[in-house]
Amino acid sequence: MEHNQAVDGLLNLFTKANRDLSAVHNKLHKEFQQVYPDHANPMRLVGRLKKIEEEMSSLKDQCRELLAAKQDLIDKARTLLVGNRTQLQRLQASTGVPVTCDADDPAYVNFNQIIEEWTIQVKSKAENEAESDSNDINQLLFSAIVQSN
Repeated sequence: MEHNQAVDGLLNLFTKANRDLSAVHNKLHKEFQQVYPDHANPMRLVGRLKKIEEEMSSLKDQCRELLAAKQDLIDKARTLLVGNRTQLQRLQASTGVPVTCDADDPAYVNFNQIIEEWTIQVKSKAENEAESDSNDINQLLFSAIVQSN
């Protein structure tokens, strides 16, 4: 019987502590609602910060995937367009049509300018983050744009 009384006493103590903590929580919650506007309630702000911290990892992963896909698209477009352009120049040369040089093709010039601007942006961000000896654009991209906390 003593053991059951001790356990009952401990259970009662925990129950009372839980009630007291709930009462304090409710009182603080009501006070915060009265003192602070809804968007500035410190308890809600802390909750929002915790949620943001939890989602940050997922967002970083999604950013990495998006940036990798963008770089992959750029690499494939460059390979395909340069290959097509080379074949077109060979075809022009074989048929006796004057070969269009790179500088005379505004679409090709614009494409190269966009690629160059993207590469410069990635490299400058990478240099700001850390000195990198690697010329791998994907590695520069990840180190430059996706930062860890």
